[in-house]
Amino acid sequence: MAVTAASPAGGAARGALVLRALGLGDLLTAVPALRALRRGMPEARITLAAPPVLAPLARATGVVDDVLPADGLEAPLPPAGPVDVAVNLHGRGPQSHRLLAALEPGRLLAFACPGAPHSGGPAWDPGEHEVARWCRLVAAYGFDADPADLGLPAPAAASPAPGAVVVHPGAAFPARRWPPERFAAVAAALRDGGERVVVTGGPGEAGLARRVVELAGLGRAADLSGRTPLPGLAALVAQARLVVCGDTGVAHLATAYRTPSVLLFGPTPPDRWGPPDRAEHRVLWAGRRGDPHGREPCPGLLEITADQAVEAAGRALARPNR
Repeated sequence: MAVTAASPAGGAARGALVLRALGLGDLLTAVPALRALRRGMPEARITLAAPPVLAPLARATGVVDDVLPADGLEAPLPPAGPVDVAVNLHGRGPQSHRLLAALEPGRLLAFACPGAPHSGGPAWDPGEHEVARWCRLVAAYGFDADPADLGLPAPAAASPAPGAVVVHPGAAFPARRWPPERFAAVAAALRDGGERVVVTGGPGEAGLARRVVELAGLGRAADLSGRTPLPGLAALVAQARLVVCGDTGVAHLATAYRTPSVLLFGPTPPDRWGPPDRAEHRVLWAGRRGDPHGREPCPGLLEITADQAVEAAGRALARPNR
């Protein structure tokens, strides 16, 4: 049953602004909470404050009406018209709470934060899985969320390499980057096993992708870094045979499209950011935690060998087609 979010005048909310000014994986882990908000406010116009590059995927959720450009918390949010309900899916506050409070919303849905001040929400749990965290937040305000509701519809864009194995060696911080030599060893083994292998990379990762391609002997055509904007990357992952990557946004795309994956975790454990417990996802983690923003690869991540990843890839590829 839909929950009606009351506006200051007592009617149904007309305008809702949701803050999630983070990256690709952050958007995708918030999809179940966003869908709960849509079900509870079916008549509201929902605006998502997020990086503009994510707009195509945000709209693909079927939840978001508008995307308000916002990348991080340093700048005030642009005017978004009257905001009956503001929802903080960005963080625990206080800075994110204050950005939304500056819009003078009728209601603020957020975790409790004395420094904001905001005392009406649930308490923050630092050990919670990212998907469960935001589902619990909106549930505290009466919105029924399903943490398994992570799927996205098949992209309209064509894949640049349908049926390929996608190797994505990059990650936002060095602590989460498995060595390129190991990615190359996995790519070469899969190529030798008859798979078409392509390598992707986001902005600033072209050098890393090129190194993997060269070490694996894949040839220039396998290097898709720098020429796969987000809609093309989404289509590539959706139509891939397998994705091999670390704890990064591409892993969450594999979850959204139920594409088989081999995911290399460290220093953050998979019970914080990993995929749901599904047979198509193979998670490798040595059990050692560390600083996810560190400047060197996590020692635990380095304990994962190329042979382990090749074995996991073989098991994932042996499963019946989804």
